[in-house]
Amino acid sequence: MNFATLQLAFDSAIATVTLNRPDKRNAISYELIDDLLRALDEVKASPAQVLILTGAGKAFCSGMDLDNLKALAGRTPEQNLEDSRKMASLFRALYDFAKPTIAAVNGAAVAGGTGLATLCDFTLAVPEAKFGYTEVRIGFVPAIVSTFLLRQVGEKIARDLLLTGRLFSADEAVRIGLVNEIVPADKLLDRARELAAQLMENSPASLAYTKRLLSEHACEGLDSQIEAAIRENAGIRTTADFREGVASFLEKRKPKWTGQ
Repeated sequence: MNFATLQLAFDSAIATVTLNRPDKRNAISYELIDDLLRALDEVKASPAQVLILTGAGKAFCSGMDLDNLKALAGRTPEQNLEDSRKMASLFRALYDFAKPTIAAVNGAAVAGGTGLATLCDFTLAVPEAKFGYTEVRIGFVPAIVSTFLLRQVGEKIARDLLLTGRLFSADEAVRIGLVNEIVPADKLLDRARELAAQLMENSPASLAYTKRLLSEHACEGLDSQIEAAIRENAGIRTTADFREGVASFLEKRKPKWTGQ
């Protein structure tokens, strides 16, 4: 299967998905979402036992693609809901993936990129990696990722990260439980493959059953929370603050908020 925005490779029962838009810092476009969902389906159907997710170039994933961001203000309420559901389906597909997943975070992972990095079962990061749920800084709502973040770090830390929109380091990400391990850049993929090999010493059936059990424990609460998050994600796009946030970001100026 051919992909425009990523590369998919198989080696010794390890599937590696590399986000491959280095000139765009692997930003999330509508096309990348479709490609990543198709890649996950292909890995799921393959003999591969472990999935590694990483990025090409200096960034892991810098968040939403600027061209897509520019187009958001002109989309209809129905299109906004459709966009939100598509993003939710990507995050849920990664979170519920039947095989163990390892994120090898090779650089900045911001906004939706933080979501992709931290929804994997294991997250390895280079020392210089930066993370952040920066949506509130451009008049957006980190709605969908918040449903997962609350489960990972608890309410107090989640409120800090989501309401400030601040960037935080790999060291802090380890301290609060979003990253498992910091690895030098030249050893990152080797360490990911080493971890994959360790996982493959276990029963594939046991791993699949364990992952399913963990997903089912979270399922009932997640279903209703994600549905509410989808509505919030779509609803914020109708506000003046959202339009101002996007415009100021693209124009590289300080926003003038009205609270409307």
